[in-house]
Amino acid sequence: MKVSASSLRRGNVVDLQGKLYVVLQAQNIHPGKGTPVTQLDMRRISDGVKISERYRTTETVERAVVDDRSYTFLYSDGEGFHFMNPETYDQLIATPDVIGDAHYYLQDGMNVNLSTHDGVPIAIDLPRLATFEVVDTEPAVKNQTASSSYKPAMLSNGLRTMVPPYIAVGTRIVVLTEDGSYQERAKD
Repeated sequence: MKVSASSLRRGNVVDLQGKLYVVLQAQNIHPGKGTPVTQLDMRRISDGVKISERYRTTETVERAVVDDRSYTFLYSDGEGFHFMNPETYDQLIATPDVIGDAHYYLQDGMNVNLSTHDGVPIAIDLPRLATFEVVDTEPAVKNQTASSSYKPAMLSNGLRTMVPPYIAVGTRIVVLTEDGSYQERAKD
């Protein structure tokens, strides 16, 4: 749908020449002389390239309709990552480009938020925390203080993180999905 360039805000998705862009910053500029303009800083969703565009406030741009819904992760294979809508049982396949590094944190049955445009996934939002098992780490050293030092550990998802010295192989820990950092020992 066509909208006025001056009505766009941060987070809106626009369609320029068949490519989708997310608005990072929108600023309306009213110079003393001349026509008011809208400055848009945007990032292309497909490859992350950032662009900056200026429009007269009377110009229109194509705003893309994006659907954000909760989906359940099923599995991944050669086709991509398979998700199911828990209400309608419809399935979507997301490409590795859309998932990116989030694939390390995906677990069977995990609920995620997928943004779709025309039924095609364009972005994923993971839960803030995820639980994994420590599969490899150094043994604890006696007389080492737990508050000041951390040791490297390999998790069941294939990522390395730093954990306190009392964490042993087989311990389940909670990590932050934004950066993979240790949060706490799992309570289960």
